[in-house]
Amino acid sequence: MVHLTKRLPLLPAERALKVIAGRWKPIILYHLFDGALRLSELHRRMPAISQKVLIQQLREMEEHGIVHREIFRQVPPRVEYNATPLGLSLGPVLLALCDWGRRHARELDEIDRMIDCPAALAVHPGAIAQALPA
Repeated sequence: MVHLTKRLPLLPAERALKVIAGRWKPIILYHLFDGALRLSELHRRMPAISQKVLIQQLREMEEHGIVHREIFRQVPPRVEYNATPLGLSLGPVLLALCDWGRRHARELDEIDRMIDCPAALAVHPGAIAQALPA
C-alpha cells in the first residue's frame, strides 16, 4: 500500500482533482497511455516542461499510484515510467474533461481556438482490465 506524505482530501471529487491537478499531469499521463517511456523521451515529447518539474510531477503521480517507475539494473542504469491500471482508468475521465472543455469553448464562442484532444485518452476498458492483477 502506498503511504502518502501529503494527506489527500476526503471528498472523492476533490481527491480526484488533487491527484490529476496541474498543468502537466494530464499530458504526462496521455504520453504514458501508449506504454512505458524513459524520462528523456518524456522530456522530448514535452519540451516546454523543465526536467525538474517533470521529475516532481512524476514523483507525485507515482506517490498517488497512477504512475509506476521501474529501475533496470544495468550499466548505465535505465529508468522507465508507465501508467498503472489506476492511471489508465483516468483515460475516460480526461476524455470527459476534453469534451466539457469543447462544450465550454462553444458556449463562449471560442471553439475555433480549440485543438482536438488526443485519441489516446479513450483508453479501451479491456486494456484496463488486462492490466489489473488477477
